[in-house]
Amino acid sequence: MANVGPGKEKEELVKMENTTRRDYLISIEKAVQKRWKEEKVFESEIPTDEAEYEKKDKWFGTFPFPYMNGSLHLGHSFSITKIEFTAGYQRMLGKRVLFPFGFHCTGMPIKAAADKIVREIELFGEDFSGYDAEVQADEAVASSSKAKSTDQSKSKKGKVAAKNTGLQYQFQIMESIGVPRAEIKKFADAKHWLSYFPNVAIEDLTNFGARIDWRRSFLTTDINPWYDSFVRWQMNRLRELNYVKYGKRNTIYSEKDGQPCMDHDRSSGEGVGPQEYTGIKMEVVEWGERAEEIKNIVEGKKVFFIAATLRPETMYGQTNCFVSSTIKYGIFASNKPNEYYLCTHRAARNMSYQDILKENGKRDLLVEVKGESLIGTKIKAPLSVHQQVHILPMETVLATKGTGVVTCVPSDSPDDWITLAELKKKAPFYKIDALWASAEPISVLSTPSYGDMSAKTLCEQLKVNSPKDSKQLLEAKEKAYQEGFYKGTMTIGPYKGQPVQDAKEKVKKDLLDAGDAFLYFEPESLVMSRSADECVVALCDQWYLDYGQDGWLQKAEKLVNRMELYNPETRHAFNHVLGWLHEWACSRTYGLGTRIPWDPQYLVEGLSDSTIYMAYYTICHLLHGYPLHAATEGPLGIKPEEMTDEIWDYLYSGKPFPENPSPASLSKEKADILKRHFEYWYPMTIRSSGKDLIGNHLTFCIYVHCALFDEKHWPLSMRANGHLMMNGAKMSKSSGNFATLKECTVKYGADATRMALADSGDGMDDANFEEQGANAGILRLFVLQEWFKEMMTTKDQLRTGPKDKFYDKVFESEINSAIIKAKEAYEVSSFKDALKYGFFELQLARDWYREACAHDGGMHVDLVMLFIRVQTLLMVPIMPHITEHIWSDVLGEKTSVQFARYPEPTSAVDRIILDQATYVRDVIKNARDGENTFIRRMSKSKDKSQSYAANKKKGVKIYTSSKFPEWQEKCVAIVKESYSTEEAKVNDELVKNKLASSGMLKDKRAMPFIQVFKRRITQFGADTAFNRTLLFEERTLLESLVPYLKRALAFDEVVIVSVEDGQKDGEKDTEKTAREASEPANPTFVFYSL
Repeated sequence: MANVGPGKEKEELVKMENTTRRDYLISIEKAVQKRWKEEKVFESEIPTDEAEYEKKDKWFGTFPFPYMNGSLHLGHSFSITKIEFTAGYQRMLGKRVLFPFGFHCTGMPIKAAADKIVREIELFGEDFSGYDAEVQADEAVASSSKAKSTDQSKSKKGKVAAKNTGLQYQFQIMESIGVPRAEIKKFADAKHWLSYFPNVAIEDLTNFGARIDWRRSFLTTDINPWYDSFVRWQMNRLRELNYVKYGKRNTIYSEKDGQPCMDHDRSSGEGVGPQEYTGIKMEVVEWGERAEEIKNIVEGKKVFFIAATLRPETMYGQTNCFVSSTIKYGIFASNKPNEYYLCTHRAARNMSYQDILKENGKRDLLVEVKGESLIGTKIKAPLSVHQQVHILPMETVLATKGTGVVTCVPSDSPDDWITLAELKKKAPFYKIDALWASAEPISVLSTPSYGDMSAKTLCEQLKVNSPKDSKQLLEAKEKAYQEGFYKGTMTIGPYKGQPVQDAKEKVKKDLLDAGDAFLYFEPESLVMSRSADECVVALCDQWYLDYGQDGWLQKAEKLVNRMELYNPETRHAFNHVLGWLHEWACSRTYGLGTRIPWDPQYLVEGLSDSTIYMAYYTICHLLHGYPLHAATEGPLGIKPEEMTDEIWDYLYSGKPFPENPSPASLSKEKADILKRHFEYWYPMTIRSSGKDLIGNHLTFCIYVHCALFDEKHWPLSMRANGHLMMNGAKMSKSSGNFATLKECTVKYGADATRMALADSGDGMDDANFEEQGANAGILRLFVLQEWFKEMMTTKDQLRTGPKDKFYDKVFESEINSAIIKAKEAYEVSSFKDALKYGFFELQLARDWYREACAHDGGMHVDLVMLFIRVQTLLMVPIMPHITEHIWSDVLGEKTSVQFARYPEPTSAVDRIILDQATYVRDVIKNARDGENTFIRRMSKSKDKSQSYAANKKKGVKIYTSSKFPEWQEKCVAIVKESYSTEEAKVNDELVKNKLASSGMLKDKRAMPFIQVFKRRITQFGADTAFNRTLLFEERTLLESLVPYLKRALAFDEVVIVSVEDGQKDGEKDTEKTAREASEPANPTFVFYSL
């Protein structure tokens, strides 16, 4: 995980003006953090009691260690909270909790950045005083202009340019993330990064209130000889299992860095792999008239147009070949005598690293030629019925994809069909001979939906009339490919009658065997290295992990199938990755890391040394101590050289202690201590990260655990979350819409930041951090703890005696309900819901209770004290500082709240009481809304005989009913008869028939009511929807609450009327209407002046 770098100066959405409350809360946080550190609250040890050890009542959660080339940003913080909040909750269940945190330093980025500092010191001096902003800006513009003028095909046009942050040099980047200029020269030494940024991260996470056992922190790379030994062991064992292999393979490669560019070495394009094409060789037969300038240069040489295709099986139907008139092409010497290949410069760059061109890594350019000059050239078309075809222009050919040369198969490519039609229609306009485009389309394959000319059929169906109909063309192209590949049958050639899926590989093999094609690779999409190099695909000799091989894959699938993954999308994503992941380069020549034991010219790649380090957490505090960048021996006095492969085998792989250990090997006594620690904490309970790591790190973690550990030590669960947006937009350094963890904790304090992160979201969809929410959290937390202090000071003035009032029963049940609902949310790591039920809704319940009994004896002391304790405890996982303050300083508890247990309900939740409370609140809301509507209607009425003023004496009649209207009951009965329990759905056709037969189909009220009722079934379930009986008597409840209703509604008179009492003489029309409209749980209102 890379960290925050430069960016535009951001515009503050929330400006902090009066910071008194914020500063007060931060002062509490600092005091709490100091106490936790002094009391070693988060340092976790294994039990000394054997019975307790065997129970293994523990929780061990981890988060992928961040890369140490900068400060942690808010996105890191969001993902970290998924483990951090859970750690807090698991502590409250009485478990031993371990949340360790290491730092990743392996790979290229740190070394590359350090080398940049070295070069910049040479340019500008150690203090960079030689830097002149205006001069450098002019040079940058000149350099950019030169690049554009020499090769348009390399223009990034919105890609790299869009990533421009305005900071050109590494020393500027360092300043932007808070490094003093005087200190920057130290970063020319890559090791200095390892001593600087981990300490920054520790400070930031401590200020965030993270429950981390910092004794277990470590750095990767050979700067940590214990971890270095651990990585060497796993690589040795993977090689012995034949999971590590050596050979040439195509991989994403940085020409500038001179080595493969893996995911963590990229500034963009993470997860992008090599895309295989079939490079079709089409020899020039006759150059067109416009190519006069190059004829002499290529005379006597075999020149081939190279077209990169994903559909070699369609070559039988080639009628032409397309190039772009505006692209500059090159003719390059190939690795075959007297053969030259015509393609774009970008494609040649890729080919030069795939043993296709004359010399590896070099482009021997014979001549550069404009695409416009190639029009009309005649070439051979391998396999085609039309053995020779002409080059034609195509405006949509790109220099950034393929070779810039495109085969034309109009029978199956909608793009080709419509372009060829356009060229035929407007030959003079495009300056071509109409005969060049006159070859008849050849049927190559047939599909069930589109016949044997799918391109023509689709263009007609989708009304594609021009190459500029890009939207329809895209749809046509997708349909043609999907149908053709998956359902198509060959109609030509030796594989006629065979499925296209089978024929494709056979045709490709025929082309390769005949020497008419070669395999060509390029990145699936743009990949930029952290050294700002556009990457290619290179055929490299390298060590690689052979993921996906038989036996190993089956173990990985077994683990994925049995793991808790919390979300069906996560399981689907893992299964997808297991389907495509195969060879992964695990060696590099540049950067920081561990040397491959048997081939020390190479380093272990950054993702490959980080697959099972979770096991290292269990013992590392016994191996070494601080400082991290120069670790000393730990409490057991174990030297790095004592950690031999055999010792690691004994600790982690279940192998016996070596019978004849080497003199330098660790003693069995110490090894047993380490093993006891590992076997207590393993298996890991949960691994949590952003969803982007499913495609690499998390799947690697699964594979290597399966390879090296017994099944009993395989991970129990993995959780993946979406990315974090900020203020509704994508977080981006270049746009300025980003924040570091430190910026947020300084601006809002830790707990308000944590609250906003919890409220951001939990699933695989992207979440959203709202700064306004964090700012609002400051006031909420300040006011809450102030109210708690006030209640503790004045509790002698609160009501005592029986807790038998309606409001008391409601409040206690709502507290108990909050305990249960918040726990259910914490159990499934749904922190947004935990915050909702355990904080926001619980405070609303308190507010209602306070208001409801304000003039009826006030709040009961026992319930207020219960609320304070429960509210505090429910929020310990999310807001640990303010809850610690309340627990210790307000409630006077002696031990830290971090050792408190999750609260238990005082009694079973009274569902009837909660239903009554919901009913009463709905009555109040509906009465207020009804009065507002009544006032607006009266103001517009022409009848001024009646007057009503909300600010004068007034009354309301509330009409209740215990029975539904007969027509509704009939509708419900019909829906119930038409409902299928097995299918959990309503048969709409049956409903219509029953309505018709009962004569109700003509009732205009019936169908709208049924539609609403069906939505109720979907929302609440069939049992609840069909059971429309209230479990309490509305009239009795409301009559008992008339004093409260008068206060809440600000009415001088409230009269409860039961519809069942019958109509009274002299009732007004409004009263009759209210009586008729009243339904159970939905009373009606009549407002009047007194």
